[in-house]
Amino acid sequence: MWQARRDFKVIPPLRRTFVSTSIQPSVAPTPDDGSYRGRFAPSPTGDLHAGSLLAAFGSWLLARAAQGQWLVRIEDIDPAREVPGAARRQLEALSMLGLRPDAAVIRQSERGALYQNALEQLLDAGLAFACHCSRTDLAESGGIHRRCVGSRQRRNPSIRLRVSAGTSCSFVDAIQGPQSQDVATEVGDFVLRRADGHWAYQLAVVVDDAAQGITDVVRGADLLDSTPRQILLQRALGLPTPAYAHLPLVLDAQGRKLSKSGLAHPLDPADPRPALRNAWRALGQDPRPLLGQHDVASLLASACSAFDPARIPAGRHWARGAFPTHNESFTVAE
Repeated sequence: MWQARRDFKVIPPLRRTFVSTSIQPSVAPTPDDGSYRGRFAPSPTGDLHAGSLLAAFGSWLLARAAQGQWLVRIEDIDPAREVPGAARRQLEALSMLGLRPDAAVIRQSERGALYQNALEQLLDAGLAFACHCSRTDLAESGGIHRRCVGSRQRRNPSIRLRVSAGTSCSFVDAIQGPQSQDVATEVGDFVLRRADGHWAYQLAVVVDDAAQGITDVVRGADLLDSTPRQILLQRALGLPTPAYAHLPLVLDAQGRKLSKSGLAHPLDPADPRPALRNAWRALGQDPRPLLGQHDVASLLASACSAFDPARIPAGRHWARGAFPTHNESFTVAE
């Protein structure tokens, strides 16, 4: 059952309290009383599609089932991949779908000082180091960094977290079950700040989850393999480790992850209910309670009443062609 799967502790367990003074919360940290705070954190690389809607609706439903809060964060730290206007359209689509956050939306592009403080904390502790290796330098090791082999000093080196030999991480995912990764062998020393000066996802997400007091991270299974790195970073920074639940990915007819850069099918502002019903079925839920609802508000109310977390399917992705949708992405019609 879901409750049994949710009541887990990352090994070793960490209390949900802040012991780092360099990372100041932008939202008051959740008290250590078992209350729930989840989030949806899209990257503005395209419009809301069936896969990202599944993560948004799934995380929203789990927060509501726990009588908790649901936040939205825009993860816009990679300007080269950002599509102009995508963040605005994503937020508009969420509003049309009735999925409104319980606090102000934050943007990672405005939070560089927090990431810098965390980076300096790791450097001062000797847990991070400057790396002059290029991708070419690391080609022989499959891109995995275990020691510096750079052929020259770079003007702007990247910064990596030091991963000692033998470092592994185990945790229990509320949907996918027990997970374990030999981080030293499979990942190696990983990047915290890129050579181009942009912040790496792993550092930013860890700092922001802690600063926002996130207790439960619900997201797509494509990020399952990133979780051990994030847990190592949480430990290094003395930050709390949330519970994790990774939803199955939505694939296209060729078995590929849906791309935000693909053709977008407009979400009818007058009737976004079909998109919600599709995501509801993809979450393994009984479709009958959502039939016959005449507006979004009543549909969401019925969803909250009928939602059964134990029905969410395990597995990293839906079988090819099994996802019940006729649309690949959803945007608010201009």
